[in-house]
Amino acid sequence: MKPQWITVFGGTGFLGRRIVRALLDAGYPVRIAARHPTPPPGIDDRAVSVEWVRADLHDAASVGKALDDARGVVNAVSLYVESGGRNTFEAVHVDGAERLAETARERGIERLVHISGIGVDTESDSTYVRARARGENRVWAVFPQATILRPSVLFGPEDALLTALSRITLMPVIPLFGAGNTRLQPVYVEDVARAVHQAMARDDARGQIFELGGGTLYRYRELVRMVLRHHGRRRLLVPVPFLVWRGLASLASLLPGAPLTRDQVILMEQDNRVGDDARGFESLGIEPRSVEDLLEACLAS
Repeated sequence: MKPQWITVFGGTGFLGRRIVRALLDAGYPVRIAARHPTPPPGIDDRAVSVEWVRADLHDAASVGKALDDARGVVNAVSLYVESGGRNTFEAVHVDGAERLAETARERGIERLVHISGIGVDTESDSTYVRARARGENRVWAVFPQATILRPSVLFGPEDALLTALSRITLMPVIPLFGAGNTRLQPVYVEDVARAVHQAMARDDARGQIFELGGGTLYRYRELVRMVLRHHGRRRLLVPVPFLVWRGLASLASLLPGAPLTRDQVILMEQDNRVGDDARGFESLGIEPRSVEDLLEACLAS
């Protein structure tokens, strides 16, 4: 008898490979679907079934093949910086998300977990945020029983948050976004992976949105100071108006592999936290962890 796969699109990414491990630990047979599929570390000798397939959300045929004999699918594909061609927010987070959801519905897939992000808004100044919001709407239009998970900014070993802050603290003077008062609720990547497992397993998660924030809400400058203390460094923190950051982002966009984008600046202009009335980790039976609990382990690598 063929296994009924849980197909994880983006299963080789920072979050995706943790999702794969969480599902394998729970006993699910997992199929990793990615443009360049490779086995995440530590799973090639698992007793349960795992396989890798080449798939691209832009290619309907490869999406359909990745869903053969599947009973569940996770969309963990992410794009944070556009690079032209098909690597645009619209192509990945809107068209690609809809293509996957529509194919899953046509194949009779039982469960779909779609990874989005806190703060999605079709009226946002950010093209990234608008695309995420439209992607959610498209997914639900074709697959109303999909579970949507909206994590806050992710942290973990070799992440894009704490690692970047560590590099910034090497500077003699640290520029802050505005006054550094933007509130963030960083969420541990392993906790989000556990939430995916729960969303896949629980019937009461169907057709629901869950906003996933870590155990503690911080101001940006508090995170900077926490990383400074970890490294035993003392630096001057200098507020820089967001208008200046937008100008710098415009200049940086002219460079190959832009180190700063307009969308990244816009994201830092507003709080990134779980809404007061939102369903979150507690609804999935998970207690989220905080940056201070895991900072040393995350930066040890």
